Amino acid sequence: MQVPQDGEDLAGQPWYHGLLSRQKAEALLQQDGDFLVRASGSRGGRPVISCRWRGSALHFEVFRVALRPRPGRPTALFQLEDEQFPSMPALVHSYVTGRRPLSQATGAVVSRPVTWQGPLRRSFSEDTLMDGPARIEPLRARKWSNSQPADLAHMGRSREDPAGIEAFAMPVSALPRTGSDPLLLKAPAPLGTVANSLRASDGQLQAKAPAKPPRTPSFELPDASERPPTYCELVPRVPRVQGTSLSQSCPEAPWWEAEEDEEEENRCFTRPQAEISFCPPDTSSCLLGPQNRPLEPQVLHTLRGLFLEHHPGSTALHLLLVDCQATGLLGVTKDQRGNMGVSSGLELLTLPHGRRLRLELLERHETLALAGALAVLGCCGPLEERAAALRGLVELALALRPGAAGDLPGLAAVMGALLMPQVSRLEHTWRQLRRSHTEAALAFEQELKPLMRALDEGAGPCDPGEVALPHVAPMVRLLEGEEVAGPLDESCERLLRTLHGARHMAQDAPKFRKVAAQRLRGFRPNPELREALTTGFLRRLLWGSRGAGAPRAERFGKFQRVLGVLSQRLEPDS
Repeated sequence: MQVPQDGEDLAGQPWYHGLLSRQKAEALLQQDGDFLVRASGSRGGRPVISCRWRGSALHFEVFRVALRPRPGRPTALFQLEDEQFPSMPALVHSYVTGRRPLSQATGAVVSRPVTWQGPLRRSFSEDTLMDGPARIEPLRARKWSNSQPADLAHMGRSREDPAGIEAFAMPVSALPRTGSDPLLLKAPAPLGTVANSLRASDGQLQAKAPAKPPRTPSFELPDASERPPTYCELVPRVPRVQGTSLSQSCPEAPWWEAEEDEEEENRCFTRPQAEISFCPPDTSSCLLGPQNRPLEPQVLHTLRGLFLEHHPGSTALHLLLVDCQATGLLGVTKDQRGNMGVSSGLELLTLPHGRRLRLELLERHETLALAGALAVLGCCGPLEERAAALRGLVELALALRPGAAGDLPGLAAVMGALLMPQVSRLEHTWRQLRRSHTEAALAFEQELKPLMRALDEGAGPCDPGEVALPHVAPMVRLLEGEEVAGPLDESCERLLRTLHGARHMAQDAPKFRKVAAQRLRGFRPNPELREALTTGFLRRLLWGSRGAGAPRAERFGKFQRVLGVLSQRLEPDS
């Protein structure tokens, strides 16, 4: 990875604690205003600002915007909400010296850094922190020597603290190779194996010397030309040996970054074998128990903190990933293609045997809209809290719109929550939004509402490039027998536009797949947030493990009445 041009290094900052769990960070925060910056292990080493405010511990993930490498400017920008900074130290300095709130929703202000009190840490750059793989290996202590490699037997511990391995755990790719450090080609090797095989630096030669690097030419990974330069490209590519997998030396790319087989992409229609579902099977949840009740307060509190930690742009990418999987745009297996007869769920939606997928997407759209409305109507605190929840939904919709994440089904669900009658009737809340968050209110009225109206009428943007996942709800409702509302001539034009758009959507499915994969390239989701956006989780959250199996119309009717009661409690009719 390239070192940031401003030369600032996170490890040299007193408020940076390296890899630290949420629980250990909260134990260090004693008073309001205390803060620290840590690397989150569950988020692939991304920086998180942890602070204490009004007696509660809060955690804010810093969002990173990658830039095309050019001389004289940084390779990435860092931001929490709106303003962007060229480095993490610049971001922290601005919020601390200006006493600005880390987020408008919480109003949390940080003033006192909790300094790192441990032994000397190995230095690494911000870029390697952000893009390092999620694989975690211990960090070895620095040995100040010009001629010999550091003693790998002491890997992960200082001379004073031999048991401090856990405190130094960092992504292995986040360590730039400097000076005489040895080059480790096989990163996944266990700690004991490395320590026992490479200890020649202190004269402790083993019976068998380590193998020399091969003198054969290096080779590049298939997609290396399309990605920005990374530090791992400085390591020679070892040619594959018979019986050895390339994944032993390089981390395997996630399934949404896998290249599509050209033969599969250009295949013709074949006779379908069965109806296909792209919903992941129900497995053990890290947020819900095996038998949960509807709207458990503890789970709702956890989810609120989880969404507050993430920037709207990060949440939008999580939603795009889950929507692409639910629609069958990414992650479709070869067996699924053979069973459905086509290569993409966007094609399957237009066919008679795609009814199961159409019903699943309709339920997903309505469930997401209900969950978004609950995020506003469930705020029983002050008026500003509900206005901040509205602002959060508006910012998420802006991050999902064409030209940004380009997830139109996600955008339609969020707008469905904002336009739901139980939410739109909250006059005091919307007035507070216009007073406190004027930009968000103007964006909702002048940009998002006209855009959503055009998309529902089949006249909105749908070209691959600015759109990663097209708006499928109008076509799905039409194919499921729902009549088009409005006067006869207008409804006929809308019907023709919807059918024309569906035909082009199926034809452009390979292009949408490539655009979605490009949007998600390098993205490493938070497992908890990703699960919280799946249809199965939301179904269990809203109706409980027992009520989730009830008929769809019954479930949605009851929950609409629940939202109506909540809306009346917040702002009763005069």
